[in-house]
Amino acid sequence: PPTTFTGGKTMSPMPINHPVLVFARRAGDFLFSPVGLAGIVLLAIVVFGCAYTVDQTEQVVITQFGRPVGSPINAVDSASGAGLHFKIPFVQTANSFDKRILEWDGQPSEMTTRDKLYVVVDTFGRWRIADPLRYFQSLRDERSALSRLDDIIGSETRNVIARHDLIEVVRSDKDRTPEQDAILAESGGTIGVLPPIRIGRHRLEDQILAAASPKVGIWGIELLDVKIKRLNYKQGVIEKIYDRMKSERLQIAERFRSEGAGEAAKISGKKERDLSQIESDAYREVEQIRGRADAEASEIYANAYTSSPMAADFYTFVKTLDTYKTTLGRDSTLVLSTDSDLFSLLKSIGGKAAPAPAANEK
Repeated sequence: PPTTFTGGKTMSPMPINHPVLVFARRAGDFLFSPVGLAGIVLLAIVVFGCAYTVDQTEQVVITQFGRPVGSPINAVDSASGAGLHFKIPFVQTANSFDKRILEWDGQPSEMTTRDKLYVVVDTFGRWRIADPLRYFQSLRDERSALSRLDDIIGSETRNVIARHDLIEVVRSDKDRTPEQDAILAESGGTIGVLPPIRIGRHRLEDQILAAASPKVGIWGIELLDVKIKRLNYKQGVIEKIYDRMKSERLQIAERFRSEGAGEAAKISGKKERDLSQIESDAYREVEQIRGRADAEASEIYANAYTSSPMAADFYTFVKTLDTYKTTLGRDSTLVLSTDSDLFSLLKSIGGKAAPAPAANEK
């Protein structure tokens, strides 16, 4: 039957032996045959082997049978950049290298300073592949590059450290003023005082970078920076350093103790001197008061007992009795002459008692 198409037009069906249909049937049979499938696989391998992509973070060197051909792709001074590129399959190989800044972290190594001190220095650095073609020809991979950097930077670090004193490696700022204890500042000495430096650690790092950069440049490597990460004394020296620090602190403590003992002696001496002065002044004042009192008492007694003859006799009588009370006890034996004044009252007992009536009259 006739075949109807849009628009009302009709056409006769294509004969089964039409060349187009015959070709299509033969092509389908070929594609689904083992030979056809193998051809498709081979074609895919060829297509994917020819095309490759270059990322913005990498640079590529094409080698043919192991030898570089052409200029590097996506390098710093290369005309070709990142994107899709083609090569001869099975003959050429794309070798990619990182274009970013890479890290190098060296192993701690022992070395000596100019002042003969053994220290352990740990350094790190940053580098990148500046010439991928030269890098590929000399090193091939990053592992070899890190090994060469270990040798070169480690050697230059050892040379620079050996030319300077330890204080130059430790300190980085010439104008740094440390905080110092007020007591230590007043006592003087070198405790808490930083010794002067000429260049400092930053300049030493610059010297290491300047010395190592030309040596690694022959491998297509650009060394960007080298820094000292950690600095320690050698393990066998640390105990001696601690002992010296303890000795210095003990010297400071002994100085403080001696100064304290001196101040204590001064205070004690001043106290004894002041105490003696106070006692002397007090004793002098007491004697002066006592002397004035005795003088006033004597004056009062004199005025009282010299006012009349009977008062004088009464004074003699009272004083004689006081003398008897003081010198004579219950079992006392006293030998006196008959003309003794002390015996005068004893003689008058039972006889003429002259002072008694005077006392009674008074």
